[in-house]
Amino acid sequence: MSWSELGEWWVDEITTDPAYEEVVTPMLIESLQPVAGRLYLDLGSGDGRVMRAVAAAGASVHGLDVNPDLAGRSSQWGPTMVGRLPELGFVAGRPYDGAYCVLVIEHLEDHRSLFHSVAAVVAPGGVFALVMNHPIWTAPSSSPFSDTDGEVLWRPGEYFSSGTTEEPAGENRVTFHHRTMSSLLNAAADEGWALERMAETPHHQLEEQRGIPRLLTCRWRLLP
Repeated sequence: MSWSELGEWWVDEITTDPAYEEVVTPMLIESLQPVAGRLYLDLGSGDGRVMRAVAAAGASVHGLDVNPDLAGRSSQWGPTMVGRLPELGFVAGRPYDGAYCVLVIEHLEDHRSLFHSVAAVVAPGGVFALVMNHPIWTAPSSSPFSDTDGEVLWRPGEYFSSGTTEEPAGENRVTFHHRTMSSLLNAAADEGWALERMAETPHHQLEEQRGIPRLLTCRWRLLP
């Protein structure tokens, strides 16, 4: 199922799950560290709730989403374009001081092209921040299991593969593209992105999985 057809499900999902506002958005703001007066690009802006948080810091923000309905929703927080990542060739020049994406890169088949495209629209010295499902979580055949004394552990599955998984999305399914952490970081470095900060969080709801990484956030700076 294409993301261009999953807008209604996505809005219902994040509206009913407090974790997005309580965990995900704060992770992005802490990683991005938006500066008042600077201009940022939200890659996969959804209904605009992260754009709202960036704008609240005094920054300006443009949105981009593949779903026209979601792009319309996010436009209340800044001009929003309809487009499909990783293509950003329609953006003229290098107008942005930074860019970010939240729970998006794991749904892109080609993550390397995303780092290339963002480097072409962000000014040298600008930042790129992302929040994503931790790579250990997206590996095919990975899953939690309990050992003999009841401790919940994580089976890494096919971590070193580049496979995909299909997860429920309401009555449909959505594809997660897995890549290792080294593949992610090397793809960024190859395009001139210098890693400044990385953080990992455990599961925000399941206490028995507090020892297992759940989300990953990174901030890079584009080398001159």
